[in-house]
Amino acid sequence: MSLKGRVFGALPPTVRDRIAAPPPRDLRTAAGDRLLVAPAFVLSSVRSGSTLLRVLLNTHSQIHAPHELHLRNIWVRTKHRNTDWALHEADLDREQLTYLLWDRILHRQLQRSGKRLIVNKTPSDVFIADRILECWPDARFIFLLRHPVAIARSRERAGSTDADANVRRVLRYCNAVEAARTKHHGITVRYEDLAGDPAKETKRLCQFLGVRWEPGMLDYGAADHGRFKRGIGDWDSKLKSGEVQPPPPAPPAGEVPAPLRDIAAAWGYLPT
Repeated sequence: MSLKGRVFGALPPTVRDRIAAPPPRDLRTAAGDRLLVAPAFVLSSVRSGSTLLRVLLNTHSQIHAPHELHLRNIWVRTKHRNTDWALHEADLDREQLTYLLWDRILHRQLQRSGKRLIVNKTPSDVFIADRILECWPDARFIFLLRHPVAIARSRERAGSTDADANVRRVLRYCNAVEAARTKHHGITVRYEDLAGDPAKETKRLCQFLGVRWEPGMLDYGAADHGRFKRGIGDWDSKLKSGEVQPPPPAPPAGEVPAPLRDIAAAWGYLPT
């Protein structure tokens, strides 16, 4: 039997429907529900240079950019109908409890850092962009693009051996980034520009985030960013060097697999 059946099966339909209905939307952002103000999120594919972007931002004295927190896989569930009834009386549901947990996790990270604003980066966040905005209506998005072939090749170097499956995964992420970028406001940054001229791009990002640019951001190796470990961000030697490395040359147009050509063109990496 489903969780819904176990929780609501013994209640009259009118009561069951009333409990199952989400709280009114104005209660979702009621004063006091959120501890964070205007959190920022990096929306990107895997292997797009998001860890480089994270450490550059995290080096700023006012910006905390923690390791990947995987909010998409953190949720709350209840086990008894009395719990659901009690939550309903408090104008809450399981989704709102999940959002409160997300907010508390990020706020805790920010408070422990002693900084003023947080930028969260986990590639899978791109699949919950709408939910992020439902949790934090004032959230801000940084869209990070990279040549899709470069993403695929980076995944190959990281251990992806099935070429077709690799291309499908890259396309899934890239399409999600483009869908979010089309639907929501934010700032777009290219990995190639970030690695090629980090001063220019971090200045743009600081303006977007409302903080003064700091030249020391470029010396990210001088700051503590936690462990570079698989599963919570990039871990390769280039990133661990502490220095921004120039981007590799763009892949020739003839080397772009057919499934990636449309998104590569949409992002300006191929002529349309």
